[in-house]
Amino acid sequence: MTSSNGTGRKITRNVLGTELKTCCKSPLTGFYRDGSCKTGPQDRGVHTTCAQVTEEFLAFSKARGNDLSTPLPQYRFPGLKEGDCWCLCAARWVEAYEAGMAPKIKLEATHEKMLEYASLDVLKEYAVDSDK
Repeated sequence: MTSSNGTGRKITRNVLGTELKTCCKSPLTGFYRDGSCKTGPQDRGVHTTCAQVTEEFLAFSKARGNDLSTPLPQYRFPGLKEGDCWCLCAARWVEAYEAGMAPKIKLEATHEKMLEYASLDVLKEYAVDSDK
């Protein structure tokens, strides 16, 4: 959901109900490659989860057919390494969670749409930011 903040600027909300923060600028993430886990009608993968990836998660994702470690310059994708933050598909994070392989997430940078896929209590278990 978006709302106005009194200045006419639209506010995109995170899972905590506050303004969505930037996930990562290096590597530049987000469906719109703006550093944010914003989503919209074109984002069929629902890239709303700001995750801090681990080697275990990257191997898990690769085994599921989504190689996030190999650079794909034609898509402005640098390839990820442990510790990088990235806007993951909501369903991929849930799949990893169910397999015991979910990476930690930044709640303030995870779009509220993620609440359609996992409860706030579950997300808080995996939070890396201070607003648990």
